[in-house]
Amino acid sequence: MLRRRVIPCLDVADGRVVKGTRFVDLVDEGDPPELAERYAAEGADELVFLDIAAAPERRGTLLDIVERTARRAFIPLTAGGGVRSVDEMRAVLRAGADKVSLNTAAVADPTLVTACAARFGRQAVVVAIDARRRPGPEPSWELVVKGGREPTGRDAVAWAEEAVRLGAGELLVTSIDRDGTGTGFDTALLRAITDRVRVPVIASGGAAGPADLVAAIRDGGADAVLAASIFHRRVHAIADVKAAMAAAGLPVRLVPAAVA
Repeated sequence: MLRRRVIPCLDVADGRVVKGTRFVDLVDEGDPPELAERYAAEGADELVFLDIAAAPERRGTLLDIVERTARRAFIPLTAGGGVRSVDEMRAVLRAGADKVSLNTAAVADPTLVTACAARFGRQAVVVAIDARRRPGPEPSWELVVKGGREPTGRDAVAWAEEAVRLGAGELLVTSIDRDGTGTGFDTALLRAITDRVRVPVIASGGAAGPADLVAAIRDGGADAVLAASIFHRRVHAIADVKAAMAAAGLPVRLVPAAVA
């Protein structure tokens, strides 16, 4: 059985790691390379680096910061934000990323997913899906873009299925409603997607503690869990999260501090 992954997220704006609530009210959390090195040493399985200002500002990813981050952390790195072409994806990979996250540009031009998968392999293509719950008696979620700022009118679960058909090798699913709130992952959203796709799904948005990360995998069907605030602010250690996951019977790569 594949081990479940714990992934700290580095949301970057103006060259600094930031964190807010529902992508607004951002607070400075530190230097991307320094945090990346710390998380690699503490047992993170992977890192996600998202330039959250790139799409709204209509510019490319901050390649120099991706490069400096990759040099400090020798674990797999997914980087994204503002990637709009095969050439831009190539540049991010050359800067040191192992995978590239596509979001706003992929929604605007779905053929980008196919083109990037054909050029670099679908294992290198992560499609990030930001979803907001719609009002109504039946659960459904709207796809939003540009850092959660712009609604699309499209169904997020249908887009997840389409993204996989187009060539996505992994999905990063964020609940905009839960992001930064510490109210737990939207496991219904996760389950709606994991029941319909056969690629790994990373859960994002709402982690407050180890129990939430366990629930995202056990109840939501996620293959990996992503968190930011609880790690940036040392509310919980990666080792403690992994120990809780192991205690729940989930296969994880334990770090020495969690083996006791």
